[in-house]
Amino acid sequence: MSQAVTACVIVIGNEILSGRTQDINLNHIATTLGGWGIQVHHARVIPDDEDIIVNTINEVRVAYDYVFTTGGIGPTHDDITAVCVAKAFDVPIIQHPEIAERIRQRPAPQDIMASRLLMARVPEGASLVDNPSGGPQGFAMHNVYVMAGIPRVMQAMLSTLEGKLQSGFVIRSHTVRAYTGESSIADALAQIQLDNPDADIGSYPFLRDDRYGTHLVIRGADTTLLAQIAAAVMEAVRAIGETPEDLGLDADANA
Repeated sequence: MSQAVTACVIVIGNEILSGRTQDINLNHIATTLGGWGIQVHHARVIPDDEDIIVNTINEVRVAYDYVFTTGGIGPTHDDITAVCVAKAFDVPIIQHPEIAERIRQRPAPQDIMASRLLMARVPEGASLVDNPSGGPQGFAMHNVYVMAGIPRVMQAMLSTLEGKLQSGFVIRSHTVRAYTGESSIADALAQIQLDNPDADIGSYPFLRDDRYGTHLVIRGADTTLLAQIAAAVMEAVRAIGETPEDLGLDADANA
């Protein structure tokens, strides 16, 4: 089996931490990367603070194969991500001619154009991440990929990376639904997990049709192993007098 390829996501923005804006980028990035064989192992939401951004990037870029950031590359005073990435890599910040050319295609008064051109700032040596939405591109510095915070723009940028990144095995999930409390099968699940260290078993309670239950989700790369563990989980549910439902691989538990 190939080695795991890991990623960290950094969501940058005071508006996220204040609650004014709800982040949906992490979900999209994690889901998309997971399908490409890249596992998001860590995520952080941090403010528009230079020291925090620089220190966070330097900490996580050596711990994970890839780092993906969203936010802070716009035209205003608090859009400082590009400058911070340059400081993290100890290189100058420059105006990228290709981004500047794209920005200048939309005529504007001189003061507005000057603000827009702030979006052309990248660390020296960075490569571009295309932006099919038509706006300024993002950029990559070694294993750090810097993208917009606006979800539709971020999604457009991320889509251009498909097939261009190192990938490992794809993690799948096998779900069993049981109308029972978590505590009633906790011991059995703990033993099954102990017996199967190559998979992860999670228990997620729910309320459905006025009945309490739990979704038992087994995650791993080997679908044969997942099916075997699911069978053991269902047997544990039957042992307490309940009837499990096998929802199968990659099931939508809300269906």
